[in-house]
Amino acid sequence: MNLALDPAGFLKDWTSWTNDVAHELATNEGVTLTDAHWVIINLARQFYQEFDHAPSQRPLARYIKIHLGAEKAGSIYLMQLFGQSPAKMIALLSGLPKPKNCL
Repeated sequence: MNLALDPAGFLKDWTSWTNDVAHELATNEGVTLTDAHWVIINLARQFYQEFDHAPSQRPLARYIKIHLGAEKAGSIYLMQLFGQSPAKMIALLSGLPKPKNCL
């Protein structure tokens, strides 16, 4: 699959994202997507559609807490799924731009 990515590996056009694109991006990052990943990825895309920007860690955690409960919004849970910078990895796998507050 030939993906149009920026230099940091983020999809250039979030509207070209599909489940297959997510799998390709995950493979590039060494991540195997599970049902738990998909729930968060789809919620991040919902956040983007609602607020027109990719969520950084705190707003993402609050949004997850509202929609899925506190146990899914915790840093430890998200780091187990997405690594050391969950908001950045979630945005990348969701086809969203890099969150502004992520290094």
